Amino acid sequence: MLGLKDAKPAAAAAPVKEGSEATFMADVIEASREVPVIVDFWATWCGPCKTLGPMLEAAVAATRGKVRMVKIDVDRNQRIAAQLRIQSIPTVYAFWQGQPVDGFQGALPASELRTFVDRVTALAGDGGLAEAVAAAEARLAEGAAVEAAEAFAAILVADAENAAAHAGMVRAYLATGEIDKAAAFLAAAPAKIAKAVEIEGARAQIELARQATTAGPVAVLRARVTAHPADLQARFDLALALHAAGKVAEAVDELLELFRRDREWNEGAARSQLMTIFDALKPQDPVALRGRRRLSSMIFT
Repeated sequence: MLGLKDAKPAAAAAPVKEGSEATFMADVIEASREVPVIVDFWATWCGPCKTLGPMLEAAVAATRGKVRMVKIDVDRNQRIAAQLRIQSIPTVYAFWQGQPVDGFQGALPASELRTFVDRVTALAGDGGLAEAVAAAEARLAEGAAVEAAEAFAAILVADAENAAAHAGMVRAYLATGEIDKAAAFLAAAPAKIAKAVEIEGARAQIELARQATTAGPVAVLRARVTAHPADLQARFDLALALHAAGKVAEAVDELLELFRRDREWNEGAARSQLMTIFDALKPQDPVALRGRRRLSSMIFT
C-alpha cells in the first residue's frame, strides 16, 4: 500500500523578518533555494498593507518553518521595487529556487490568503506518495517510458491531484514522442494543481519539445554566431538548437550571453527562454541552480 510521509522540516530560521536592498540576495534569492520565501512589499502609509501584513505573517507562522517571509518597505527600497516592477501595494511575491513563482496584488480575504500560503508551502513538496513517484521517475530515467506511465497512472488512482505524478505522465508521453497526447493530458490536470510547480515544469517541457521539432542545425548556427557575435537572433536560434540536441548547459550559456548583451531584445526573449528551460528542469538540477544564480546576479546587480 502506498503510504504518506511527513514533510521534512525546514531548517530553523526566523519565519518573518524585515528585508532591504542590501540583504535581498541573502534573505530572498539564496534562502529560497532551501525553503519558499514570501516577500511582502508594503509602506507605512498603505492602509490595506496594515490589514494584510499581520494576516500573512500569521499564515506563514502556521507553516512552522516550511515557508519564510520577508517584508520590504518600498519607500526605503525603491531600487528593488523598480526592478520587480511593483506598481501598487500591497504586492506579494513567492520566491522558490531564486525566482518569483507566484504572487498577487491588493488585500485578500483570510481564506484566500491561507490558500496562497498552502500553495507556496507545496512548492517544496509534501512527501505524499513520494516513494512511489521516485520509483516511477527512476523507470522513466532508465528509458522505460511505458512502465513509468503505468506507475504514474497507479499513483493517480490513489491521488488524482498528485501534481508530480501528473507531470510524470506528461513526460512519459514526451519520452515516446507523443507531444499532442502530452499536451492533452496536461490540459486535463485538475484545477487545484493547475499552477503547481510540477505542472508548470511539464508545460515548459512540452514547449521545449515543440521547439525541438523546428530547431536548426547546431553547426551552421554556431558558425553564424562565431562570424557575427552581435547577431542576437542567430545566438537565440543556436540556443534552441543546442537544447534540442540535449546540450542544455550550452544552451543556457548562450541565452545568458544574449541577456548580458541586450536583456530587452525581442521583448526579453532570452530571459523568457531561460525561465522555460529552468522550469523544465528539476529544482535541484545543477544546470538550473547555476543558471538561476547567474541570471539573478545579472538582474540584481
